[in-house]
Amino acid sequence: MRDLTRIVKAYDVRGVVPDQLDADLARAFGAAFAETVAVPEKATRIVIGHDMRPSSPELSRAFAEGAASRGLDVVEIGLCSTDELYFASGHLDAPGAMFTASHNPAQYNGIKMCRAGAAPVGQETGLTQMRDLVTSWGDAGAPAADATPGSITQQDLLKDYADHLRTLVDLSGIRPLKVAVDAGNGMAGHTVPTVFDGLPIDIVPMYFELDGTFPNHEANPIEPKNLVDLQAKVRETGADIGLAFDGDADRCFVIDERGEIVPPSAITGLVASRELAKNPGGTIIHNLITSKAVPEIVREHGGTPVRTRVGHSFIKAEMARTGAVFGGEHSAHYYFRDFWNADTGMLAGLHVLAALGEQPGPLSALVAAYNRYPASGEINSTVDDQAARTEAVRAAFADREGVTMDTLDGLTVTGDTWWFNLRPSNTEPLLRLNIEAHDRATIDTLKSELLPLLRD
Repeated sequence: MRDLTRIVKAYDVRGVVPDQLDADLARAFGAAFAETVAVPEKATRIVIGHDMRPSSPELSRAFAEGAASRGLDVVEIGLCSTDELYFASGHLDAPGAMFTASHNPAQYNGIKMCRAGAAPVGQETGLTQMRDLVTSWGDAGAPAADATPGSITQQDLLKDYADHLRTLVDLSGIRPLKVAVDAGNGMAGHTVPTVFDGLPIDIVPMYFELDGTFPNHEANPIEPKNLVDLQAKVRETGADIGLAFDGDADRCFVIDERGEIVPPSAITGLVASRELAKNPGGTIIHNLITSKAVPEIVREHGGTPVRTRVGHSFIKAEMARTGAVFGGEHSAHYYFRDFWNADTGMLAGLHVLAALGEQPGPLSALVAAYNRYPASGEINSTVDDQAARTEAVRAAFADREGVTMDTLDGLTVTGDTWWFNLRPSNTEPLLRLNIEAHDRATIDTLKSELLPLLRD
C-alpha cells in the first residue's frame, strides 16, 4: 500500500498521477468520504466536479463510484471551477468533492472536499480519518457494503452559479469596460464567458482553451512571471483592467490599466469597504501577512478587523465564529459570508469591476487609497533547521526598543514603521519571509539583516 501521508495534505489530497493517485485510490477515497463525512451527517447525496486536467474525468468518476457503493446518490456537475463546486455544495446542501490540483503542474491531480454548505474538510475535520480508513483497506480497496448502490446523475449548474454571483454584487450601473482575462488554460476559460454574459464588458481573452498541460504558462498567478503576458496584453490593447485566474479559478489577481500588479491586500481593502457599506459595523477577517493597511481601512469604514493565521481552514473557522461578512488573504483567496463563507475569486473580481465601472477614473487611481505601503513579497529560504533559524531571528530583535513579537503563525516582529513575518513551510524545508514598511529603503535594510541569519 502506498504511503498516503505523502499525498494527504492539510486541506486536500494531492499527488502525481498515476504514481501517487490513480482511479483505484480515488474510488477508495469516495467510499471513505461517504463513510466518514456524508453518511454521519445523514446526507443522501453528494456533488462532484472536476477541472480540465486529462486525468480528472476518470478520477472523479471513480470517486463517484466509491461514494455510490455506500448508498449515496451522486450528482456530477462535470467541468467547473472550485468555487462553482462550493456553490453546488451550498445550493444543493450536499457534501462535495472537487478534482483539481489547482496551480500544480500537469502531472498532478487532487481532491478538495467539503461538507454540506461548503464547510471545509481538512486534516482535523475528516481528512486524517479518511486517510487512515483507506490505509486500513490496503491495496484491495474498499470492502463491499451492505447498502443498495446509489445513482450517478449529471447536472449543469454553471448558469445557476453565474446567476447567484450576479445577485451578490450590483453591476447594473457600470460603464463599458475592456477587460483582459488570462485564464491560464484553466477553468476560468469555462466560467468567465457565462458569468460576464450580458454585462457591458469587452473581454480580451487569453488562453481560454481548456488544456490541463498548461502550454502557455503555469496557471499560478501568484508568481509574477506568470502575469507577464497579461500585463503586456493590457498595455497593448488599452484594457481598463486585467484579471488572472489560477488553474481551478478560485483565485483572482488584478492588473491595472498601466499593466501594474494590484496587490491582493489592496483588493482585500477595496472589497472590504464595499461589503461594509452593505453591512455597517461588520467584521472583516484578514490573515497576518496581509498589509497593515487592511485593518486600517476596515476601521476607517466602521468595521472590526480580525487577524488570523494563514490558510483557508483558519479563515473559514473565524468567518463562522465571528459572523464576518468578508475575509481576504495575501494569496488572493477571498471569502464571503454570502457565499457560504467559501472563497471565490470570481466574486472578488466582479466587485472590482463594479467599483471601477461605477466611477470614471482609471483603476490605478481607484486602488491608490488601498495600496499604502511597499512590501517585499514572499522570500523563501531553504534552511537546515527551521526552528533554529527562527530562534536566531527572534534573538537578534529581542532587545530592540519599541519592537513587539507574536507567534500566532510563525514569528511576527513589529517596529514603528515596519513588520515582518517568518513562517515555516509545512511541506518543505523552507522559511517564508514577508516584510512591509513605510518605505522601500527600510525593506532593503531589513532584508540585508535577515537573509544572512537565514542563509549563512
